[in-house]
Amino acid sequence: MLEVKNVSRFFKGLKALQDVSFTVNENEIFGVIGPNGAGKSTMFNCITCYFPPSLGNVYFNGKEITGLAPHEITQLGITRTFQHTQVFPELTVRNNIITGQYVMKHKDPSRTQEALDANVEEILAFVGLSDLQESLAKNLSLGHQTRLAIGIALATEPKLLLLDEPAAGMNPEETKQLTILLRQIRDRGVTVVLIEHDMKAVMGLCERILVLEYGQKIAEGTPQEIRENPKVIEAYLGSGDLA
Repeated sequence: MLEVKNVSRFFKGLKALQDVSFTVNENEIFGVIGPNGAGKSTMFNCITCYFPPSLGNVYFNGKEITGLAPHEITQLGITRTFQHTQVFPELTVRNNIITGQYVMKHKDPSRTQEALDANVEEILAFVGLSDLQESLAKNLSLGHQTRLAIGIALATEPKLLLLDEPAAGMNPEETKQLTILLRQIRDRGVTVVLIEHDMKAVMGLCERILVLEYGQKIAEGTPQEIRENPKVIEAYLGSGDLA
C-alpha cells in the first residue's frame, strides 16, 4: 500500500533522514520506533507532504505522491495525527468530528446531510465519545483528546492512518484500551502506521516494525526479529527496553 523509496530530508546542514526505504502492506499495523531525534516524525511529514522529501520518492497504492499538497494526500486516503494531540479546543467533541468530514464533503458532494450526521454518530460511538459529544474539546482528558484526534482522522475516511505517538502520556489502562481501538480500526479495513515509544504496546500490536536511528534505517522486521537485533538493542541501550 505504501512504499517509501530512498527518502532523505535535509534542513540546512542537518540530515534528518538519510536514504530510508520501507514498505507497508495493506491491512497491517506497522510500527516506527527509534530514540528521540531519530527522524520518525520527519518521516511522517515527508509521507504526508507536510514538507516534501529532499531526495527520494513516496508511492501510495502504486501512485507516486511525492510533492502533492497535504489536502491532496488526504483526498487520496492518507490521514495523520500529530505528536502533540491536535484538536479544536473551543469546539464541541461533535463539531470536531464534523470538521474532519470537510474533505469528504468536497470529494463527494452528493452525500446527504442525513448520511453525514449518521457517520458522525457512528464515529463518536466507535471511539467511545458519544456521552461527551457536547463537551468542549479543551475540557477532555488527554486520553479522550487522543481518541477525539483519531475520530477526526477517521471522519476523513482514510485507507491509511498515520499516528504519531498516540499513547504519549497515557497510563497503562489507557494504553491497553488504545491498542484495542487500533486493532478495531485495522479490522475496519484501515491500514495503521504508528510511531510509539511504549515498547510493550508496539511489540504486542504491530506485525512489522521499522527502526530509525540518527535519520537512518537500522532494522526492519517482525517484533521477534527486532527484539533480537543487536543494532536495535544497542540503540535502545539494552534489551530491557524491548520487552
